[in-house]
Amino acid sequence: MMIRNVLAVSLLVLAPLACQAQSLAGLWDGTILTDGAEIPFKMGISGEGSNVKGWFFNGEAKEVSNRGKLENGVLSLDFDSYATNLRLTYKDGALSGQYGPITKKMLNIRAVRAKEAKAAPAAGAPNISGIWDLMMKTKSAKGEDAWDLIIRQNGSAVTGAILRVDGDTGELTGSWKDGKFTLSHFSGARPSLLVITPQPDGSLEVGLTNTHGFTPMKALRPEVAKAQGLPMPADADTHTQVKDPTKPFTFSFPDLNGKVVSNTDSRFNGKVVLVVITGSWCPNCHDEAPFLEKAYEKYKSQGLEIVALSFEEGDQQANPTRLKAFIEEYGIKYTVLLGGEPDSAKTKLTQAQNWDAWPTTFFVGRDGLVKAVHAGFPGPASGELYKKETSEFNARVEKLLGTNESVRK
Repeated sequence: MMIRNVLAVSLLVLAPLACQAQSLAGLWDGTILTDGAEIPFKMGISGEGSNVKGWFFNGEAKEVSNRGKLENGVLSLDFDSYATNLRLTYKDGALSGQYGPITKKMLNIRAVRAKEAKAAPAAGAPNISGIWDLMMKTKSAKGEDAWDLIIRQNGSAVTGAILRVDGDTGELTGSWKDGKFTLSHFSGARPSLLVITPQPDGSLEVGLTNTHGFTPMKALRPEVAKAQGLPMPADADTHTQVKDPTKPFTFSFPDLNGKVVSNTDSRFNGKVVLVVITGSWCPNCHDEAPFLEKAYEKYKSQGLEIVALSFEEGDQQANPTRLKAFIEEYGIKYTVLLGGEPDSAKTKLTQAQNWDAWPTTFFVGRDGLVKAVHAGFPGPASGELYKKETSEFNARVEKLLGTNESVRK
């Protein structure tokens, strides 16, 4: 009897140790449940105990946690630049729990060990590669009638993105099965599920599910949409303008040390200034930040300044920890100012007309006047459209730097 009791006690002691010893390192296939739809995604885990890292994917790029731990079968990962946490419990070979907050909500997540990837047969998969006009059945919140749908295809495997006036969805990945293409995306923000069903007339029936709900759409080749006189995707260079281009673009906000920085400061005198409306909560602003930093490093010696007016939610106003992590993650050296809460932006940006896209960039010439405004920012997932827009962005900066405008007093 004594031997049995000792054995029973030993097993009770060893059980949690066995769970703790279980390594979660490797790739995992996860799903997010939103609006009754399951959005698949892939994530990775490395390390053990109090030295765990995790990451989500955006194409080949990774969004890596800042810290993490595995304790008593519970995995906890912090992503500082989004101020989010992933907390999953390991049981019966699966991880389940929540991630967030995303748009003030917690996402329910379940993950299992990733299966070895096998090339899907290409038989029956129609070619839908290229750019499509994605026609909205109702206007978007920003008044858009159409978006760009970018698709890259290799047999039955597809990648791509939806490009809106404020930026793209991040890289969607998927494949052909049962008469439709199913693509998804989740890189720590903006989870998306895209179902594309080719139609006999050459069009595509498209359904997008994300944290905002379900949106049905129809995709046409641009030449077909143009021939039918249908609305085109919004022009990011004309979507937002300034009310009076003959008046200087003004700003006056504190930096992260509390020092007020204004457009009239001598440091901006005679400089080309990019004033960027941004926020660390905004996924497309995360896409833009590393590009802006590279542009700043390249052109600052020629007279370029970049000023980011970052509008952060109320809980970030007193101590903007997420914005600080955002700055550190992308190595930002250009000026970042705290503009206030996002809802206050329109009342503070009095010179902006039809402004509603995060981010938006105002190109201010050496005379202090706005020469151009560009809404949104496409990430690398937008492929050729990303290359085109970033090339045009740099060309615009170079033109402003090279012009002989009068230096403002």
